Amino acid sequence: MTGPTVWLVRHGETDWSRSGRHTSRTDLPLTERGRQEALSVRAMLAGRGFDLVFSSPMQRARTTAQLAGFEAEVDPDLSEWDYGDLEGLTTPQVRQRYPGWTIWKGPWPGGEDDAAVASRADRVVARARALGDGGSALLFAHGHILRVLAARWTGCPPTYGRLFSLGTATVSVLGWEHGEPAVDRWNVPPDFALRRSEAVPASGAEV
Repeated sequence: MTGPTVWLVRHGETDWSRSGRHTSRTDLPLTERGRQEALSVRAMLAGRGFDLVFSSPMQRARTTAQLAGFEAEVDPDLSEWDYGDLEGLTTPQVRQRYPGWTIWKGPWPGGEDDAAVASRADRVVARARALGDGGSALLFAHGHILRVLAARWTGCPPTYGRLFSLGTATVSVLGWEHGEPAVDRWNVPPDFALRRSEAVPASGAEV
């Protein structure tokens, strides 16, 4: 038994992602490095076709999709976790107010709790699974929503997203293992495909 696969791309670098500031509804552009990261994603996805291509409404995700070579339909369910009053703060700054805080434990003053984010992720999973066997979806979004989505894909609580570290402009794949939903690949960096191609001699033999 197999089912559809879902490819996940986190957006390229922004000024706030570089400095560790929580970024949800603040609509920041990519840095120049972030644009180069997005162009590297193009090499990783070259030649692949997808039945569905969705993006978060935020320009950092939409620009990443465009630079990667895709026209993505905007899906509000792929918006980043709403941090509310914590928007723009780093984790150390938040912990000055709430010792021991993580996004997975809260609190989330003025923002979304984990159940609300999981509900959005579940809708995305349902749309992807409706593609059926052999279908594929490509999603451009943000670090925390994609980590929650991976947890919900595998039937785990949204807080299991804490186990999935995710860098900017990385590619991940959700698939199946013996008929069960599984994480196939995770957090593959944007230069991986380029490093692999450089490692293959002209003869095409693997090294």
